[in-house]
Amino acid sequence: MRNLFRNVAVAAVVFLSAQYASAQQKIGHVNADDVFQLTAEFKAANEQLKTLNDTKTKELQDMFQMFQQKQNEANEKLRNRSEANREAVDAELQTLGQELQDMEQRMQENQRIAQEEVGKKQQELLSPIQTKVMTAINAVAKEKGFAYVLDTSNGNVLYFDGGEDITADVKTKLNIKE
Repeated sequence: MRNLFRNVAVAAVVFLSAQYASAQQKIGHVNADDVFQLTAEFKAANEQLKTLNDTKTKELQDMFQMFQQKQNEANEKLRNRSEANREAVDAELQTLGQELQDMEQRMQENQRIAQEEVGKKQQELLSPIQTKVMTAINAVAKEKGFAYVLDTSNGNVLYFDGGEDITADVKTKLNIKE
């Protein structure tokens, strides 16, 4: 009987200790997107990506203009076709049709390549910034003794009441001035 009482008492102490320990854990939150977008590196990367995107867009627009010119040329030949020049014009139209198909395939391929290049450049430029922000968040969380830090920017935190907002501390850690 005494062993049973002792086992129940030990179990109660362990249970209450676990409850007390979990109640003592600190929870914080941060708007990681806000911090990320305010870094100087993000602003520079964003400019590089915009320039690259503009360059690729211009290249594709130039190709499309050439395509439209060829198409207009083909339409003009078709309008000016007569019985006297029918065979010669039909041969030219067939050649132009093949050129238009080839140009269309090149445009699609160039568009795919441009999207890949922009995606790779985006990954290359933004990954180190994400790592830097996460490192700063982890450092602030450790300094302040947080067990958990929630990211309020992504919309996955449906409700939070309390906790400490460490966004300003992370910005300070990264020397971000608003």
